[in-house]
Amino acid sequence: MNIEYKETKDFTEKEVEDLFLSVSWLSGKYPKRLIKALKASPLVITAWDNNKLIGLIRGIDDGEMVAFLHYLLVHPDYQGMGIATNLLKLAKERYQSYLYLNVMPDEKQNIEFYQKQGFTLLENGAAMQIRNL
Repeated sequence: MNIEYKETKDFTEKEVEDLFLSVSWLSGKYPKRLIKALKASPLVITAWDNNKLIGLIRGIDDGEMVAFLHYLLVHPDYQGMGIATNLLKLAKERYQSYLYLNVMPDEKQNIEFYQKQGFTLLENGAAMQIRNL
């Protein structure tokens, strides 16, 4: 298996929908909005197995100081192969000159993964959200 990583946005709405639904993410239920958001993002790095979209990371940034990594997902059939680590490594390289690189894991079980990649929990921080559904 030869996984290819691309910093292009040459994916289809259906490919994105299938990937997000494969990990049961709510965003996958809104493919039109999701593809629009991804295409407007400053950074999207994808992972491909031949012509199949199997992973994705998205970065949102202010162009200089702060970047947020939002969405890091790998299709369940490909998890445990280092794909998420590679996607994160590429994003970290892209943002290495930024003062802050932030990530807000939606699930607590993912905290350990991010800690292994060099992220630390904010001592007094807390994630907050308004969900408009």
